[in-house]
Amino acid sequence: MSDIANSGGTSLGDPKWDKAFFGHPRGLSTLFFTEMWERFSYYGMRAILILFMTASLDTGGMGFDVVKAGAIYGLYTGMVYLLTLPGGWIADNILGQRKAVFLGGVLIASGHFILSIPSQDFFYYGLMVIAPGVGLLKPNVSAMVGQLYQKTDARRDAGFSIYYMGINIGAFLSPLVCGYVGQRVDWHMGFMVGGIGMVLGLIQFALGGSFLGNAGITPPGAKTPEALAVAKKRGFTAGLVTAVIIGAAVVLANSGMITISPESVSNAFGLLLFLVTIVFFTWLFGFNSWTSSERNKLIVVGIFFVATIFFFSAFEQAGSTLNLFAERDTNNTFLGMDFPASWYQSLNALFIIALAPVFAWLWIWLGSKEPSSPTKFACGLLFVSLGFAVMILAALAAGNGTLVSPMWLVVTYLLHTIGELCLSPVGLSAMTKLAPERVTGLVMGVWFLGPSIANYISGRLAGFYESMPLWQLFGFVTIFSLGSALVMALLVPWTKKLMGEVR
Repeated sequence: MSDIANSGGTSLGDPKWDKAFFGHPRGLSTLFFTEMWERFSYYGMRAILILFMTASLDTGGMGFDVVKAGAIYGLYTGMVYLLTLPGGWIADNILGQRKAVFLGGVLIASGHFILSIPSQDFFYYGLMVIAPGVGLLKPNVSAMVGQLYQKTDARRDAGFSIYYMGINIGAFLSPLVCGYVGQRVDWHMGFMVGGIGMVLGLIQFALGGSFLGNAGITPPGAKTPEALAVAKKRGFTAGLVTAVIIGAAVVLANSGMITISPESVSNAFGLLLFLVTIVFFTWLFGFNSWTSSERNKLIVVGIFFVATIFFFSAFEQAGSTLNLFAERDTNNTFLGMDFPASWYQSLNALFIIALAPVFAWLWIWLGSKEPSSPTKFACGLLFVSLGFAVMILAALAAGNGTLVSPMWLVVTYLLHTIGELCLSPVGLSAMTKLAPERVTGLVMGVWFLGPSIANYISGRLAGFYESMPLWQLFGFVTIFSLGSALVMALLVPWTKKLMGEVR
């Protein structure tokens, strides 16, 4: 058996020499377009979500205040990424990544079509269906990308950068399409367009599955029928307990014994995130079967996890505070033409499409001089802090009610994009290299647990949009991002030592 097969790569031909997709394995194209359409659905919905909730009833919106809308936004976006943990576990132990990705896509498309129904109840139901769908699809499609390469393949980081560019083609198109349809035609039609995109992604995934070889077929954590049976029993029990808890809460709320509001649910979710993080890392490091090398690499996973929280809690302001700033405080005209505020969220993806190939080439060109993953993380945190430093000035300029130039947001998104390219695709690649093989999907879930906490923080910060000066809010984000960048930079030598042969 070849080294690539032993490392989890596909057996389609010899992937070591497969260069059919821009010098990379052809299976990368299948995953590229699957994730492109999934991100089209997600970012299309996110582009209009908080705007829809805060829009007045006479314009077809929900009429929520910013505090309530921010609580729901943080709850939903945080839940999306939290559910990547059970999504990764289900793939590792029951379904395999390939089935998990397809099932997740079906749920996502269904949730978007539910959102297209003009009803407040169906609005919540739609979000509840989409969240587990993303939880199943998101970590597992990324894990499958890693299975296309040997862990020592020099193309690996570049492959993730190309994959990341595919993500952002979807993220670029979706605010333009879903944002325009939602803001200028009908909010619910905007949500429906996102569902149509996910259906296209499912069709493409099914037709291109043959290019993936064996990647994602077998659950790596259930190597025997007995292990699979135990995993199914545990999964069923966990699902039943969850259903009973939710059902009991609904019954108690309907009977008037407890009061459930978006704010109270969001507060409870914040506590849940904290407890899940503590319990998960306690459990992960509690294994006695890890080798010294594996345990050191899991420590690095923990360091990167904390860094992603700081990064994405700032970066994900794109859908909350920066989205509100675009709608309320920015002069949204270009060459005399008005455009929807949601269109700004295409800027990040546009810059990534332009710069991702440059970064992919840069890492390969640098060769042995390429910065280590911890160094790239520190750079990512630095650039996201610089972006919010720009927003401090923008907020001061808008302080007297003046609509400011779109260029403030353009520069901010450019700086954030540079930071993202230093951190996010590199982090995805690092997780697949650092993770012990038997928990690959679960460790990918850990990678997305960080953004879960960060998205929750981002949504809750939006609740301060009207209650404190904007320059202070943006200044708070700047200080914490810059501080985390400095700490990460100081930890680089120690982190590199823990990573061993991984860079």
